[in-house]
Amino acid sequence: MRAFHCLRHTESDPSKIRCGHGLTSSCSVHLVYLGDVHSLTRSPTVAAMLGCRLVKRIPSLDGLRAISISLVVVGHLTKAGPVPKFMANYAGTGVRIFFVISGYLITTILLDEHSQTSTINLRQFYIRRAYRILPAAAVFMLYAFVMYWHELRWYDMGAMLLYVANFDGARPWMVAHLWSLGVEEQFYFLWPSILKKWYRQSVAILLGVIVLAPIYSAACYHFKVPSGGYGTFPAVADNLAIGCLLAIFGSRIPRIGPWVALPMLLAVLLIPSYPANTPTRTLFELFVLWPILHCSIAGLLLHVIQSPYRILNLAPIMWLGRISYSLYLWQEPFFFNPSRQPAYKLILGVGLACLSYYLVEQPVLRLRDRKTVVPSPKTSEAGLVMCEALQS
Repeated sequence: MRAFHCLRHTESDPSKIRCGHGLTSSCSVHLVYLGDVHSLTRSPTVAAMLGCRLVKRIPSLDGLRAISISLVVVGHLTKAGPVPKFMANYAGTGVRIFFVISGYLITTILLDEHSQTSTINLRQFYIRRAYRILPAAAVFMLYAFVMYWHELRWYDMGAMLLYVANFDGARPWMVAHLWSLGVEEQFYFLWPSILKKWYRQSVAILLGVIVLAPIYSAACYHFKVPSGGYGTFPAVADNLAIGCLLAIFGSRIPRIGPWVALPMLLAVLLIPSYPANTPTRTLFELFVLWPILHCSIAGLLLHVIQSPYRILNLAPIMWLGRISYSLYLWQEPFFFNPSRQPAYKLILGVGLACLSYYLVEQPVLRLRDRKTVVPSPKTSEAGLVMCEALQS
């Protein structure tokens, strides 16, 4: 078995790739390409490789997911353990980061498919999303139904199963976090169809969402809706829309340097602690501060993709990012308990998240990759592509 050297290539012409060994009849090829994804995937040289498989990975993205889930967990620990109370403000920030990332990734995939096929295969999209989201969530819901059946009402269970828990304002604490899964599923349901039908109007639609979201939230506050309706889809759709716009315009935005990223980082750190304790301050938060926060998150996302930071790509950080979905599912009953709980329960929560990742998520995703057909071999999630050609 002979392997190509791992190569970081920044030329626009993939034919200039040089490998350390010749290609034999039985070899494993690992080509690492950082640059124009579309140039690489259109290359006859790469396309000719037998059994070529694209493994999509964006630099620093798992690191950002790790930061997001850490903010959520630490924020929730303020309810259950000796964590400074001000950290509670950052649990919501972690979810906002997840939403921006989600909008960016999903739109990148959809736009790439549309650019190659002039359409979007909704059936394949929904199948792949179902494999990704539903099994791990179903296992957690089954656990919640069994362990907390005496606290869950029939309509709480129905809202969870239908992924509309974000509209169930009275849901019990141990499943309160499932509101964000509802938002994600509603985004998956709406956005691909909208993008397919109104592709040319997509930017105008996204800008409209960003404008209408704070108006909707202000109306909810006016009519005394708890928390200003936060968690309902219209209230947080602007988080996702910012990520979608980043996917559309990201390739046209100049490289964001550290001195530009620094004010964005300060905004992310400071805005969550703003005391919106009067009507005027609440309006200022809705119409000024939250848009600044969302744009700053998007800017930092683009910054770490353009200029990957070593710390975000260390193996332990990336591992935490990869298990972030399972950890998010399981952290609520063990990290957010209103009463203090022993440390072993925190360890148990992490352990169940790991079991969910390795015994549910990963096997199901491998099954998905065998069962489903990717619409185009050129589909990519952005700047880093690893092409593994396994030849016999």
